[in-house]
Amino acid sequence: MPLTTDTTRAESVTEAILDATRTLFPGASETFTCELLAGVQKLFTGGYLDYQANDLSYHDFRHTLQVTVAYVDLFAARQTSGETPFTHRQFELGLATALLHDSGYLKLRSDRLGTGAKYTFCHVLRSCALSASYLPTLGLKIDEIDTVLGAIRCTGPSTTGMKLRFNRRDDHVLASMVATADYLGQMAADDYPDELELLFNEFAESDAFLGLPSSQRVFKSPAQLIAGTSLFWEKVVRPKLENDFLGVYRFLTQADGTHPYIDAVERNLGEIARRHSVAAI
Repeated sequence: MPLTTDTTRAESVTEAILDATRTLFPGASETFTCELLAGVQKLFTGGYLDYQANDLSYHDFRHTLQVTVAYVDLFAARQTSGETPFTHRQFELGLATALLHDSGYLKLRSDRLGTGAKYTFCHVLRSCALSASYLPTLGLKIDEIDTVLGAIRCTGPSTTGMKLRFNRRDDHVLASMVATADYLGQMAADDYPDELELLFNEFAESDAFLGLPSSQRVFKSPAQLIAGTSLFWEKVVRPKLENDFLGVYRFLTQADGTHPYIDAVERNLGEIARRHSVAAI
C-alpha cells in the first residue's frame, strides 16, 4: 500500500522492494536488486571507494529511499493497469535510476569545502558520471546503462521530458515513472512542511558556491521559498507530471478516485499555507 513503508529505515525499504519483486515477478532472481540496494547504501554512508558519506539534510539517503518506494508503488500500479507490462529487467533499471538519481550530491573524500549541496546546479551530471562508472560493476550492459542515464537526466529540475531523446518509448515511460516518483516521494512525505527550510539552505549554499549575488538568486529567504510552494506545485510540478512525464502518476489513482500521493501532497500544501497565514498575523 502506498505511503506505508518506513523510509527512515533502509531495511524496511529493502523488504518492501523484495516483497514487490516477488509479487510482480515470481521466481525472478533477486541477486541484482540485493547487490544494488546494499551497494547504494554503502555508497551513501561513505563505504564506497573515494566518496564521503552523504552530508545533506534535505537530499539525504532518506530522500532517495522515498523516491525509490514511490517508484516501486508506481511501477506496481502500472503493471496491473492493462498496459503492456514491463519486464523484470526494466524494473531493475528503474530501481537503479531511483537509487542513483541524486548520487551526484556526494563529495569525493578530498573535497573538504562545504557540503554536497554546493553541487545542486550540476548534481544530475555528476549522478550520471558516478552511475556510468558504478553500474558496470553490477554487470549492466552499455544499452542498459544508457537507459539509466537517460532516466536520471529526466529528473533534472530544469529538464523537460519532451526535449530529451529516448531510443524507445518504454525508456521514456520508465524515466517518467522515476521522475514522477522524485516529486511525489518527497512532497507527499509527512515531514515535507518541516523540511523546506533545509531545502532552502541547500539552494543557498549552491548559490554561494557559484558566487551568485543575492539579487540573482531565485530564493532570497526560506520564507519566500515556503510561500511559493503551492504555486510551484500548480505551475511547475503538475504540468510536468501531466505532460513531460506522460501522466503516469494516474496509474496510482484508486478505484474510489483517491490518489494516495497527490492527496498527501495537497494535505501538506494545506498545512504549509496554514503555517504561512499564522506567521503573517
